[in-house]
Amino acid sequence: MAQDDNSGKELTAADSSAVEHARTGDAGTALVVSDAVENPGFPPHRARVTDKDPKKRLRAERTVYTLFYLSIVGSIWAIAAYMLFPIESDNIADVRLNTLFMGLGITLALLALGFGAVHWGKALMADKEGIDVRHPVRGSEETTARAVEIFQQADEESGFGRRTLIRNSLIGALVAFPLPAVVLFRGFGPQIEDPSRLLEHTMWKKGTRLTVDPSGTPIKAADVTLGSVFHVIPEGLNDKEDRLEEKAKAAVLLMRLEPKDLHVSPSRKTWNYDGIVAYSKICTHVGCPVALYEQQTHHLLCPCHQSQFDITHEAKVIFGPAKRPLPQLPITVDADGYLIARSDFTEPVGPSFWERH
Repeated sequence: MAQDDNSGKELTAADSSAVEHARTGDAGTALVVSDAVENPGFPPHRARVTDKDPKKRLRAERTVYTLFYLSIVGSIWAIAAYMLFPIESDNIADVRLNTLFMGLGITLALLALGFGAVHWGKALMADKEGIDVRHPVRGSEETTARAVEIFQQADEESGFGRRTLIRNSLIGALVAFPLPAVVLFRGFGPQIEDPSRLLEHTMWKKGTRLTVDPSGTPIKAADVTLGSVFHVIPEGLNDKEDRLEEKAKAAVLLMRLEPKDLHVSPSRKTWNYDGIVAYSKICTHVGCPVALYEQQTHHLLCPCHQSQFDITHEAKVIFGPAKRPLPQLPITVDADGYLIARSDFTEPVGPSFWERH
């Protein structure tokens, strides 16, 4: 007898009349053959060494919960490394040590947790073959009750409820593993001060010269040609102990356009000098560096999320997720012809969400 998988009805053995009958039916109906491959069944069961030898089963249990405890140690070590090797000194060696030891701790936590779970399943959980019949729709109440019974049976066979050392060490490893991430993410934000206040003021002040990044060479207005762009930092930045933090707020892009191409609002008429304008290099979306300038269109592009700013219209947003223009740095020249700042930025630099309360 043959079985039709689609209908579930028994069919007679195929002969010429049956073949002809199948051909006259639906074009998608398969031909019934009489030499279908028989189900070979399961191979003979091979008992594991942990099923045969109680000592080896006990050794496997010790291995599993030892691996879970090692995972906990790795998570705790990652947190300790974050504190023992701080990166606030701006020394690249400290950054490398911080990254190295934190990475080793997180690697140990992950590998030990994974190896422990795999060894538990292969050496200690129930070792028998079974068939899982899948249903296309939700089962009946009897099926749901059977599912609960299966969960209970799985708990009994895995020993999750009985092997307390393995269970508790696994729970401890799972609880400890996310802790390094919590500590790291907290470290991304300012520790004490309000972020909006930190971004309201930068190194720029009245009379500060604009210098080339990173050399610190002062820039004369005559050096800025039409279509050129300069990456600018405040004079004296390189002498600051916290120069990286200050640069992250004070970095500026300097460009020169034809004065007739600038559409300047009345309150900003004195903020540029003969077509030379300066805007914050920090994108107002999430703080990426806006470092790409297109000479023909006078557009600035943030490569992270593709926000575009129109320099001819006071760096207003013309595309992308940024919600406000880049802050403009008011500039002029001193008696020697060097470009200087008129004042600090008149609004917070960087991501807009810092100033939204």
